[in-house]
Amino acid sequence: MGRVMEDINFSKIPTPAYIVDERLLEQNLKCLNMVMKKTGCKILLAQKGFSMFSLYLIIKQYLSGTTASSLYEARLGREEMGGETHIFSPAYKEEEFAEIAEICDHIVFNTVRQYQKFKEQAKAAGCGCGLRVNPEYAEVEHEIYNPCCAGSRLGTTAAMLEQALAQDMAALDGIEGLHFHVMCEQNADTLERVLMHVEEKFGWLLALPEIKWVNFGGGHHITRSNYNIELLIKCINYIQDRYQVQVYLEPGEAVALNAGYLVAQVMDIHEQAFEVTKEMLPHNADSEEAGYMARAAILDASAACHMPDVLEMPYRPEIIGARRPGELQKRYPYIYRFGGNTCLAGDIIGDYAFDHELIPGEKLVFCDMAHYSMVKNNTFNGIALPQIWAYNEKKGAYPVKTFTYKDFKSRLS
Repeated sequence: MGRVMEDINFSKIPTPAYIVDERLLEQNLKCLNMVMKKTGCKILLAQKGFSMFSLYLIIKQYLSGTTASSLYEARLGREEMGGETHIFSPAYKEEEFAEIAEICDHIVFNTVRQYQKFKEQAKAAGCGCGLRVNPEYAEVEHEIYNPCCAGSRLGTTAAMLEQALAQDMAALDGIEGLHFHVMCEQNADTLERVLMHVEEKFGWLLALPEIKWVNFGGGHHITRSNYNIELLIKCINYIQDRYQVQVYLEPGEAVALNAGYLVAQVMDIHEQAFEVTKEMLPHNADSEEAGYMARAAILDASAACHMPDVLEMPYRPEIIGARRPGELQKRYPYIYRFGGNTCLAGDIIGDYAFDHELIPGEKLVFCDMAHYSMVKNNTFNGIALPQIWAYNEKKGAYPVKTFTYKDFKSRLS
């Protein structure tokens, strides 16, 4: 379930609302900063995972800067945090590139073709240029997140690089860094194996004196309780010492892991219970779960709108005080299937067991909702975006942002 600071009075938070605990965020940042101090590596906030910029004043005390996937993210990182600003995009738009080059310190190109197209502009602006490589090896569980899948558009393979150099031996002139990103919520043992494949395919390139830095990308679950930090340090030091390069990491999830919540309210409960068969199991259930009675409950929080990864990964978010169906069944006999207040039949968050009957108006607290949920939410069906709150010991719980009808209306016209 992750860490829970019990002194937050969730009953006072309006619903739906995200709330980020600054104390837990800072614990994560201290862990990341410790890795930086022990290795000399630089860690950047991947804004695609967490871009609540009101908290960048805290983050900038511990990390080296930000990384972006677009012009807007690059602007946000430069304006709100400062430090180093890096960017990677599968392809850059010509009309945006001049501004990107003005904002960013490092620009990573997806292919040699993209580099050749924009290198003169990048160099004129004083940007360091890098190339994203695809080692054609990943251990990602969900194929939708696998950047090394067959036909992947992400990164340059060894064969593609060989072909580019056969056509023009000077094709990489000016490249000073390599970038790879092939991990997703994984431990350092995966990184160790990935590095073997990176070296096998691109070790000759790493060894060139022109290469000044290597970016290990994101997907490192560094702040997870069972993460092998010592092995990560070993991996970083090995690459830095062998190739005399600066190592960068750009986690998004690890920065805000287990540091935030989504507070929701029960709106209504169907009176008719139904038996859950294997065919009826929600998308994020364990395969062995089935054979229990449940009731459908409608929340003012939506999987489709407010936590899209529940459907996309899929995964089942934890709720404070709840258990899985069948877990401690005598103590938690009341089972509910939570769904959002949208027209999408598949807007199902999951099945949960409680030690009491729920009633309309009761509040529920979903855990680990700071990263990705906040940046990927949407207003499908005209459902309002959750309010954004934060908590620190000085202010207690305080509001950061409230969304209104104007936010919904202004998106499309």
